[in-house]
Amino acid sequence: MLQRLMHDHKHIAILLNILSNKLTRLADGQGVNFNLVRDIVEYMQSYAEHSHHPLEDIIFDYYSNKIGQANSGQLYNEHHRLAEASSALVYSLNMILSDVVISRDQLVKDLQEYIELQEKHMQYEERDVFPNFVNVFDEKDWQKVTVLCEKRLIEDPLFNDSNKTVFEDLRAYIEHADNK
Repeated sequence: MLQRLMHDHKHIAILLNILSNKLTRLADGQGVNFNLVRDIVEYMQSYAEHSHHPLEDIIFDYYSNKIGQANSGQLYNEHHRLAEASSALVYSLNMILSDVVISRDQLVKDLQEYIELQEKHMQYEERDVFPNFVNVFDEKDWQKVTVLCEKRLIEDPLFNDSNKTVFEDLRAYIEHADNK
């Protein structure tokens, strides 16, 4: 399960890099493919918020119970803040794509905050959360965690080989562009 979470983080980092490049272009007054930006944020909503984060929460609950310590709530709070930020950003992007005028400065600010929030969250997990799992769990714990997580496991709709039609444009961009 930990390998899966780390694999997801690798993919999320690729997408955040694309968003960072789009942010730079947007801040410089250059044109940006807002459909692509929206697709990335929608991917984060559909996969990260509905499978990846719940898996982390399940594993963290198991960890907290195993060590006999109350869950601090930081992980849940960050997941909630990320969901709110992505919803707000998708709303703004949908408005832009519907030809509603949105302040470029506000969009730059919102996109920058979203990227920073995502990056800081992954750093927190990789620095503070995941190592605790490694230090405390044995093979039996990982087997139990896997069973607990099975109901929340979904196939990654972007970084898989089975359904090439979901996020088709974003997939093609990642595979064929230099991400600028």
